[in-house]
Amino acid sequence: MTASKAQIGKYRWTILALVFFATTVNYLDRNVISLLKDDYLEKIFNWTETDYANIVVAFQVSYAIGMLGVGWFIDKVGTKLGYAISLLVWSLAAIGHAFAGNTAGFVVARSVLGISESGNFPAAIKTVAEWFPKKERALATGIFNSGTNVGAIIAPLTVPLIAASFGWEWAFIITGAFGLLWLFFWFIIYEKPETNKKLSKTELEYILSDKEENNSSNTKEKVSWFKLLTFKQTWAFVIGKFLTDPIWWFYLFWLPSFLNKQYGMTKTDLALPIAVVYTMTTFGSIFGGWLSGYFIGKGWEVYKARKTAMLVFALSVTPIVFANYLGQFSHWFAILIIGLAASSHQAWSANIFTTASDMFPKKAVASITGIGGMAGGVGGILIAKIAGALFDHFKALGSLETGYFIMFIICGSAYLLAWAIFYLILVPKRQEVILD
Repeated sequence: MTASKAQIGKYRWTILALVFFATTVNYLDRNVISLLKDDYLEKIFNWTETDYANIVVAFQVSYAIGMLGVGWFIDKVGTKLGYAISLLVWSLAAIGHAFAGNTAGFVVARSVLGISESGNFPAAIKTVAEWFPKKERALATGIFNSGTNVGAIIAPLTVPLIAASFGWEWAFIITGAFGLLWLFFWFIIYEKPETNKKLSKTELEYILSDKEENNSSNTKEKVSWFKLLTFKQTWAFVIGKFLTDPIWWFYLFWLPSFLNKQYGMTKTDLALPIAVVYTMTTFGSIFGGWLSGYFIGKGWEVYKARKTAMLVFALSVTPIVFANYLGQFSHWFAILIIGLAASSHQAWSANIFTTASDMFPKKAVASITGIGGMAGGVGGILIAKIAGALFDHFKALGSLETGYFIMFIICGSAYLLAWAIFYLILVPKRQEVILD
């Protein structure tokens, strides 16, 4: 087995490393604002929780709007150019936060960031579909998706230090500049497998080993949104993303504030707990992709493997409803339970992303991912508004922990609901879409 894998080649993993780095930068850039909120921006600009929620919503609205067309755009212009344009614009938008002179300026900067960052996952999933056979896609997705966690770990370790040393503006400028370096390597290294001269014939044959997929349709033909929306597989993916993506947004934008408000942690105190949470999610993302691949390696049908793995991770989120209660004994209980829920989300995410390429041909993968991402963005808008209103309401009553308890109930139940709709109602058995 080892010799066989060595003969196949490993160039596809080099491509995956580029996608991993882009995803890391993606989440580093969007995470900066949450780390500067309490110590800098909230004080300088006199933000309430609702003000901050509105800024988060600006990102979410633009992210959702971006998803309306970004998947189609990437399918049209190709992965190489589409990914590059997306990352260039979001890097410049991230830097632009430093020049926001008021709350409205942040709304504009977050809006541009949201539109441009929406390209990352459609391009990344399309790259995985192009470069990996189905049996490796969940693992590959889990690995690149762990870049979201690495970005979230790097942010609390660097952003407060940069802000304290050079000012909050430089935290946006320096982190935003990282993405520009990626473009150089992307243009040098990336080509589609069929035209990449650095790829061995053996590895190309392995990548294209899903013959039923590769013979099913013309991969250059573009598919309209309207046609895709006629399939229940599309709606299963869309509803799954709508219900579960917002939970990750909630962790991303409110975890630092939760630890600050509930346990009095300063930005210095936050570095270790946040690093622990996102280290757990890094392992969760990779494990999530590995588990369904393990089932497939044991002879399970692909659909059954994804279905079983996603149920495991939906159940693993539920203990988060006890985070507030156990946090009364030690804040580390709350941190570890949130870490388990967040890592379970990433494991779930590695598998639900892969269902797009399981059910649809390669020519439609970016479009499907974009439609699902738009739904997740809309859900993120709703969760941000709900969270902001809840926290302001219960803070005024002197019972902020009640607001967090309600949010944790929502977090704990969303995945089981999404799994039931996906696998029990809309797509109860394997059904691949044919777009010929």
